[in-house]
Amino acid sequence: MPLPRLRLTPDVSHGPLDGAWWPRCDALELELPVLVGSLDPGIGTLTRVTVGTAAWPDAPQEVMTPGHVIEVVLTDSAAEAHAITVDCGTVGRWELLVIPPDESARVATRLLAAAAHPANPLSAPRLLALAESGLDGQDTWESEGGAGPR
Repeated sequence: MPLPRLRLTPDVSHGPLDGAWWPRCDALELELPVLVGSLDPGIGTLTRVTVGTAAWPDAPQEVMTPGHVIEVVLTDSAAEAHAITVDCGTVGRWELLVIPPDESARVATRLLAAAAHPANPLSAPRLLALAESGLDGQDTWESEGGAGPR
């Protein structure tokens, strides 16, 4: 399996996001096992993910990964439109920005860094809106409380 394009916030996140994921395609049943395989086993067993129907219109209700099945919850929430919530039972929950698979490498690299930055104050929709605006986003990101993606 190819390595996922994933970046997590080091230690504990204090913002709306815990990192970002850049899947290669919009087939959740293909991408989710790769994501799960890249997560630290110390976080526990991933039991459920919540994804937006806008980003994953054909997502199945369950995805088989090595050793277990993951429940997929679909939502129409605007806040979840470009995010995935990863639940690991009682161990924790992480909110990740989902970067569209067809995003350019340059923009995706910036989004991966910004979403995983411990001081990031921006939500997934806001980060993507900055990227889609065609602006650099650095000044806006910093004006909204971020220390600037590194």
